[in-house]
Amino acid sequence: MSEEKSFNFIEEIIDQDLKAGKHEHIVTRFPPEPNGYLHLGHASAICLNFGLTQTFPGYTNLRFDDTNPETEETEYVESIKQDIQWLGFQWKNEFYASDYFEQLYQFAHRLIEKELAYVDDSTSEEIRALKGTPTAAGKNSLYRNRTVEENKDLFTRMRNGEFKDGEKVLRAKIDMAHTNMLMRDPVLYRIKHAHHHRTGDAWCIYPMYDFAHGQSDSIEQITHSICTMEFIPHRELYDWCIENLGIYPSHQYEFARRNINYTVTSKRKLLKLVQDGLVDGWDDPRMPTISGLRRRGYTPASIRDFCERVGIAKRDNIVDVSLLEHSIREDLNKHALRRMAVLDPIKLIITNYEEGKTEWLQAENNPEDADAGHRELGFSNELWIERDDFMETPPPKYFRLGPGLNVRLKHAYIVTCTGFKKDADGKVTEVHCEYHPNSKSGNDQSGIKAKGTMHWLSCNHATSAEIRLYDRLFKVENPANEDGDFLSYVNEHSLQILPKAFIEPSLTEASLDDRFQFLRLGYFCLDKNATKEHLIFNRTVNLKDSWAKENK
Repeated sequence: MSEEKSFNFIEEIIDQDLKAGKHEHIVTRFPPEPNGYLHLGHASAICLNFGLTQTFPGYTNLRFDDTNPETEETEYVESIKQDIQWLGFQWKNEFYASDYFEQLYQFAHRLIEKELAYVDDSTSEEIRALKGTPTAAGKNSLYRNRTVEENKDLFTRMRNGEFKDGEKVLRAKIDMAHTNMLMRDPVLYRIKHAHHHRTGDAWCIYPMYDFAHGQSDSIEQITHSICTMEFIPHRELYDWCIENLGIYPSHQYEFARRNINYTVTSKRKLLKLVQDGLVDGWDDPRMPTISGLRRRGYTPASIRDFCERVGIAKRDNIVDVSLLEHSIREDLNKHALRRMAVLDPIKLIITNYEEGKTEWLQAENNPEDADAGHRELGFSNELWIERDDFMETPPPKYFRLGPGLNVRLKHAYIVTCTGFKKDADGKVTEVHCEYHPNSKSGNDQSGIKAKGTMHWLSCNHATSAEIRLYDRLFKVENPANEDGDFLSYVNEHSLQILPKAFIEPSLTEASLDDRFQFLRLGYFCLDKNATKEHLIFNRTVNLKDSWAKENK
């Protein structure tokens, strides 16, 4: 019986709330802004919000925070929905902050009527200058004491489009000497004559996130509104709005961000990588986006496992990407089909094997899965092997091919190297071997010792493919914290393209959902741009953590 998993601090809060009868069930929400693709940080928030309503009675809403029309696109909305479902979660309701524009507008009028909001004609620079500092109180705007009637009239005219962008804003009327600077008459609405991806040109005023957030939560009767730690100072305004509007008392809770080393998760920085052509779009396999990880070959189970291992905490920290790689290795080791591929081919000729003969050998599909079955591999006298599996003058304890050395060919026979050929430049072009007929895998009666085992492919049966070897996108652990432009730390060796590798012929039938372990090389998947005529496979991860060795 497995050990019962202990609750994290948010689960403890919910457990206590339910036991105390505060709620009969819980309602959470995942509120992305549709201005980019989701990344690993969002994956943690998705797993948390949807996971809570799997642990406790309740449900989760998907709500798009579409309050900034200049940066939002339907493309992002669709990609976000796809990513959530791919991770294995389903929302109960699909909402948009724009669904509530009329209600939020009426809420703002209610604050004006209670003399808790006013229209301000100050410029953004003037508002900033009057805000004060953490140690000095701010100063009231010249427009702070407008009458209720004047404020209602001006706010209505703002909605009707009578003013230019930036000409007026609606501000909460709280306290310009407040110790929390976010409470010093924060802006609630601004004018933006911009086309909205859902409401078109119906609105030219849009609520600020701080106003839309809490009120949208309240409208949906969200019981536990989960945010990251930078929203702690915003909680006071969240509560102030709800209390003064007299609406359902949703409550905000915060958890720490989990940043990943050797990458960036800032949408602005990710967009810069895309716009500058340093990556192949938002779903480039080097990107920390969910779509990028999917294209690289990561599975939903591996990302959920990673999020669970990382856990929920109250202090921000950087998580080692090797933990993510460990999660995908564990998952793929159990499920990935084993295949052979040769990435840097050199020909091996078995001089004592009958020319033109083909022998069909049995090979297991996955030693971790007894139900995965077997496949047949063609074997002949001419094979492809990896170039670095042969050395003309091998060092001691070298267990691959070299003059006079024995090696076992996986699923086949033991061979002994008898010679090699070079071209005019001194480059080895062929390796010659003799095979031992009584050393066949599964029935070895040769008595010959071979300490090494190599993968191979029959020249007559192999299919060519392009292989893309992906590595970490940046050369340094935390590029966002380094001096200068973060782009200068991009790893120029993060993608290596091998245009003519060889693979097993069965891989021509691979689908985008298939995952493979190329023996001795790593885990791979088919790329979305592959065709039957031009196969492309992406390396998901090495078999072992090579970076850990290099950095010791």
